[in-house]
Amino acid sequence: MLLTDYKWFQAQPSPQLKSSLPGLIVRRLGLQEYLPIWEAMRYLAENGDADRDDEIWLLSHKPVYTQGQAGKEEHILTPGNIPVVQIDRGGQVTYHGPGQLVTYLLLNVKRRKFGVRALVDMIEKAIMATLVEFGISASTRPKAPGVYVNDAKIAALGLRIKNGWSYHGLSLNVNMDLTPFDNINPCGYENLAVTQVADHVAEQDFLLQKVSRIMSNKILCELGYLEYY
Repeated sequence: MLLTDYKWFQAQPSPQLKSSLPGLIVRRLGLQEYLPIWEAMRYLAENGDADRDDEIWLLSHKPVYTQGQAGKEEHILTPGNIPVVQIDRGGQVTYHGPGQLVTYLLLNVKRRKFGVRALVDMIEKAIMATLVEFGISASTRPKAPGVYVNDAKIAALGLRIKNGWSYHGLSLNVNMDLTPFDNINPCGYENLAVTQVADHVAEQDFLLQKVSRIMSNKILCELGYLEYY
């Protein structure tokens, strides 16, 4: 399945920055079922064309638990009516639902000469830079990928590299129902607290849209298409 009928723009490198950057499409896809999106990005990675533009997809998912390749069944406690999908990213179990910003990075990492560690560092930097715009101080943990506010996890990461292409990406809790996290050990950690942007800011109107816009800009900055502001 290929996604075609969505609004997108072609990111243009800043004149002051490297002009030979590959083409990059940013797609804003709204609220989506999980499986069709996963199948689409997996298809693109499996059929990667060396000359194809990179893509960034920003969206939210309808309620779903996703279990990564290293996932252990005991970390899914009481999923109830929320489906559990076994997928091909790294990591353990996490929850996706409305009001969470999911960002998928379909990048030709071979062309960009990115290793996995560099890609993880770039994603974490973009998340923290986004949170700073809302007055939220966040940090990372060396052995636990993701971003934390105090001791609570606000963003999770999970990636897969195939044929030189990355897919999957990050999820940032923005303004959502966090109670489904109580039914799992998030990312495989028992009693791990979770938080969201809405818990730390006074202004709630259009919060997801604002976070999405800033997040995409910060990723574009990290990739060299925009200057940091």
